[in-house]
Amino acid sequence: MKFNKSVVYSFLLLVIVAAVYRILPRPESLWGFAPQIAMAIFGGSVIKDKKMAFLLPLLSMFISDALFQVLYATGIGNTPGFYSGQFINYILFGLLTVVGFFINQRNVLQIGAGAVAAPVLYFLISNFQVWIGGGGWQRPKTFSGLMMCYNDGLPFFKGSLIATLFFSLVLFGGYYLLTKKDAVAAKVKA
Repeated sequence: MKFNKSVVYSFLLLVIVAAVYRILPRPESLWGFAPQIAMAIFGGSVIKDKKMAFLLPLLSMFISDALFQVLYATGIGNTPGFYSGQFINYILFGLLTVVGFFINQRNVLQIGAGAVAAPVLYFLISNFQVWIGGGGWQRPKTFSGLMMCYNDGLPFFKGSLIATLFFSLVLFGGYYLLTKKDAVAAKVKA
């Protein structure tokens, strides 16, 4: 399989920038504001090689988790990068990549629907997993406890939804502009 070097370098740069961006401190109002969900649906929609589509957000998550762990281990940060049950988070990002398989990269309505559906899906499943696993504030195993757990996650959901809409616009819009420019250049060359 032959890869276009500039595309590979662009994706590696995207992975690294997104990983570093995820660990930057931010105000409480922007908790959850990170590009990884948008990267997952973008990868699923745009990247033909499905293994690479899964790799894009997962590699970015792993790098940022490793950076979180280094900061935590050295006493600089207060968020551990690696924790029990973390594999569920990676599975969820794989699921979000699958959501991208159903998004036509040139259909604005599908991109918008995916950019809303993916963080909603992530919010519902990840907070259910926190509740059932006794994480977070260890809410009681009742319907009321589940609703409290969802309420606990709302600040992250807001940031996640806004980030996914914003970064989807950047990723899909940038990709559209680049491919349009390449198509025009190819016509001129021909």
